[in-house]
Amino acid sequence: MKFGHFTHVWGKPGMTGAQRYQQLWRELKLCDDLRFDFGFSVEHHFRPDESWMPSPSAFVIGAGVQTRHIRLGAMGYVVPLHHPVRLAEEIILADHMLEGRLEVGLVPGIVKAYFGPYGADYEPRRAVTLEFVDFLRRACAATEPFDYQGQHHKANGVLMCMPPLQRPHPPLWIETRDPPTLEFCAREGINTGYFFLFDRTTARSRYSTYLANWKAAGWTHKPNIAYSTAIYVDETDQKAIDRGLQQAGRAYRGFVGQAGSESELQKLLAQHAEKFYERGEVAAAEVVMHLADPEWLLEHDLVLVGSPDTVARKLREWATEGIFNTYFGEFNYGTLPEEDLMRSIRLFGTEVIPQLRDFEPF
Repeated sequence: MKFGHFTHVWGKPGMTGAQRYQQLWRELKLCDDLRFDFGFSVEHHFRPDESWMPSPSAFVIGAGVQTRHIRLGAMGYVVPLHHPVRLAEEIILADHMLEGRLEVGLVPGIVKAYFGPYGADYEPRRAVTLEFVDFLRRACAATEPFDYQGQHHKANGVLMCMPPLQRPHPPLWIETRDPPTLEFCAREGINTGYFFLFDRTTARSRYSTYLANWKAAGWTHKPNIAYSTAIYVDETDQKAIDRGLQQAGRAYRGFVGQAGSESELQKLLAQHAEKFYERGEVAAAEVVMHLADPEWLLEHDLVLVGSPDTVARKLREWATEGIFNTYFGEFNYGTLPEEDLMRSIRLFGTEVIPQLRDFEPF
């Protein structure tokens, strides 16, 4: 298995942006020392109460200065919000600045509110993202001025400053549970993954098909399939529950917006759950309804809280059940004290990863 540090860069009460990022660099330095495989961030906008990460390129460069081994990337760039030439240039430049440690995650975006201020169209976002894969590959391969005339991306006589350091381009990821997009990823050799809102039992069927399509496409190496949720590790199960469960169990309540009271929060949760019910995703709707209920999330194995042995055992079981070979742990959330945060990362790196490093779920 492989292991990653994942961050939304949640806003922290009483912290400036500068202080929050200094804390993040301390986390990533520790992960680098412990030989985590990956460090990824999101791209979120216009929510000062939630995520303070509008620029993934800034994240990877800042994190790269602080580290030496860990591979870094966005998970992912919200492609429709970026000019394709500019995004290709940033990706190539970042690959050099990181000396070949760059991973490139691409996403179409799901939050409609991001699109208006950027003047971007929301409806064709998936097609825009998938076409960018071809555009990026063309840009990375170009040694002379190139033209591109796609449905969504166009370029005329564009000359890139340099090719990427990793050839033909840095590894690509598109985290998705959408069957047509998974089919595209398998055909194109693109890594994938999913978030804890997607039921692992259902995921097993979809990612088994992805693996079959991957093999049929002729790829000889295994893809990375990532799974992400909040995690807290402590010396014993009871210490982990006492110190981390309430924080971990409410790590994602900001997804639904600010709530001034418990009744307002429940109303927001119900509204967001309804969207999943409308799509026929009953399991995801149930998770959203309980997104602020730590005990329910722990009971249903949706947050990872426990001693190193418990966490290793659960990850082994979850990876087998849900067909993933890469774990993205969100370690920092809420008002978790830094002492507890760093102990959790250290225990994961020194006592969990060694138990699972040679484990192959598929």
